[in-house]
Amino acid sequence: MAMEIFDAFHLARLQFAFTVSFHIVFPAISIGMASFLAVLEWRWLLTGDRAYKDMYLFWSKIFAIGFGMGVVSGVVMAYEFGTNWSGFSRIAGNITGPLLTYEVLTAFFLEAGFLGVMLFGWQRVSARAHFFATLMVAVGTLISTFWILASNSFMQTPQGFAVENGIIVPVDWLKIVFNPSFPYRLAHMTIAAFIVAGFMVAACGAWHLLQGRRDVPVKRSFSMALWILLLLTPIQILIGDAHGLNTREYQPAKIAAIEGLWETEKGGTALNLFGLPDMEAEQTRYALQVPHLGSVILTHSWEGEIRGLKEFPAKDRPYSPIIFWTFRIMAGLGMLMLLTALLGLLLRKNGRLYETRWYQRFVLCMGPSGLIALLAGWITTEVGRQPWTVYGVLRTVDSVSPISSQQAGVSMLIFVVVYFLVFGVGVYYMMKLMKRGPSSQDDSGESLAHPGLHNRALDALDGE
Repeated sequence: MAMEIFDAFHLARLQFAFTVSFHIVFPAISIGMASFLAVLEWRWLLTGDRAYKDMYLFWSKIFAIGFGMGVVSGVVMAYEFGTNWSGFSRIAGNITGPLLTYEVLTAFFLEAGFLGVMLFGWQRVSARAHFFATLMVAVGTLISTFWILASNSFMQTPQGFAVENGIIVPVDWLKIVFNPSFPYRLAHMTIAAFIVAGFMVAACGAWHLLQGRRDVPVKRSFSMALWILLLLTPIQILIGDAHGLNTREYQPAKIAAIEGLWETEKGGTALNLFGLPDMEAEQTRYALQVPHLGSVILTHSWEGEIRGLKEFPAKDRPYSPIIFWTFRIMAGLGMLMLLTALLGLLLRKNGRLYETRWYQRFVLCMGPSGLIALLAGWITTEVGRQPWTVYGVLRTVDSVSPISSQQAGVSMLIFVVVYFLVFGVGVYYMMKLMKRGPSSQDDSGESLAHPGLHNRALDALDGE
């Protein structure tokens, strides 16, 4: 088993997992932050309150960094399809190629066309024109999400295609795009991105409240983020539940692996809260079970039946030890997110939201939770699809390029070094900006919170 990890196939999988894990972080930040910026600018135009513009100018810098790193990391992944996964490109490229092309033509061009106006158009275009540019960038990120999720969802629940001479060809593009899992994945990912941005903004606000700042941009950022989380977290939990029901119908082996369920239990399925799934022994060791809870959650009935992993051939089973825990990390963080939002509502009603330091520390610790839950969710989704690239149609082992383990290993090492250097610097600078926080300015344009900082990099975005 140890030697298998270092063959070309597994190294290619590790490399793609590494690069896509880096990549997904930045589009999630961009998607959530773009819509947040649109709300801020709308509020500024509606009320004339300068604090909204101060918040916009600050968070647009975070957005710009995330957007840039997302573009760069996404281009790398496109090359990987040709270098490491030529089998997938050859067999499924008639479907995935056009979908990704639509993403570039409809979303990336829209974002790129208006991004310059959004970031550098202050005092160069009218306020309404600038707001339109911000809206177009926000819409572009959502359209991009649409096409990327359509492509990924086709790989999860394929339909609307035929196989001719071993090649997947399109038959019905509406069925391809609007495949059975697409609506759930699109909603789940979009709201996840908003939650990622919400926790970033809330954590930044919590940090500055703990440092003693009480100016309007800080307090309003903290407050708005908590309202967003209070609204979206319960919705996300409901969508996740619907997504689970859909997965049980179309990918039952994935559900069995997520639950560490080996036997099909008649008369009601227990839920394994914790345990150690063992693929060789075909059992979940040290399982802590709650009778019937699995049926209640996954079938919404007391005696609902869930197929166990033993009903599927061993070669078709996802690797349960990974997704059993990544799913629980995602679900557990989801519950903590809901708790965070509800505690914020309680403190707000009592008038103690900005003065309760233990809660602000808690929010600060929860800052990365959106990204961690996002990564755990994607690992659950992608590892749970294995051993298929296109579920039930194309196996992952048939998708890899004819490369040597040495080639895969060297490129993997280069990626690790370069990514940590390049994106590490980007993340460090993003964190440094968040540590500074939004400026609070008077009518003259002078910063009240951070005097003397206007010559720093990216301050050109302020338009002052």
